[in-house]
Amino acid sequence: MRDADMKTDASVALAKVPEVTLGFWLIKILATTLGETGGDAVSMSMNLGYLVGTLIFAALFAVAVWAQIRADRFRPWLYWATIIASTTVGTTLADLADRSLGIGYAGGASLLLVLLLATLFTWHRSLGSIAVETVSNPKSETFYWLTIMFSQTLGTALGDWVADTAGLGYTGGIAIFGSLLVLVLALHLWTKVSKTLLFWTAFVLTRPLGAVVGDFLDKPLDHGGLALSRYTASLVLLAGMAALIYLLPQRAARKAH
Repeated sequence: MRDADMKTDASVALAKVPEVTLGFWLIKILATTLGETGGDAVSMSMNLGYLVGTLIFAALFAVAVWAQIRADRFRPWLYWATIIASTTVGTTLADLADRSLGIGYAGGASLLLVLLLATLFTWHRSLGSIAVETVSNPKSETFYWLTIMFSQTLGTALGDWVADTAGLGYTGGIAIFGSLLVLVLALHLWTKVSKTLLFWTAFVLTRPLGAVVGDFLDKPLDHGGLALSRYTASLVLLAGMAALIYLLPQRAARKAH
């Protein structure tokens, strides 16, 4: 191996999260939509309720995060399983806060936004960076997954708030959150706005997009949905995710020292 190649290899560290590519975002949107239909399938279709659903998915999320932290390197299937767990617990937790506890969509979204910002602030103060490329040790991974859980829950509340409280419906919510993601992409391509800030903004926005798409798929026709079975929609979304994970390159993010 040439000296230059050895130097390049030595100066690059692999994170335990995937490289952020178009494929990453496609899988993420499918995962967030699956979180909506899957979470509703357990809490509503199975009639287990939001509290029991939250306890089930929180336990699955905790186990998945534990396995993710113990893994010796980035493992695509484990990573995306943890993302699915985070988005399903985000769905049932947001519904529990908004509906069962009576906080409401506005109150729930505001509380979750504060928790998300507090986590990001603490993460930055503790480790000096909130960039995903730095997620390579247990402490940064803990902050990473805590941030993701809050962002997934916040996104659920935002999606329900726009579609229901604001009265824009599911198609209106899809148009709004889709447009905001296009704006984030434009800022990424043509401005010098922090890439890390744009990443976390897009990460939050893909969740309400998935929430309104998921509701559009399985809500009754008289509520503006397509009235598809939550189980069928979840299985189709899961199959789509598996196909993309298998077919698209899944490389660990890299950070030069």
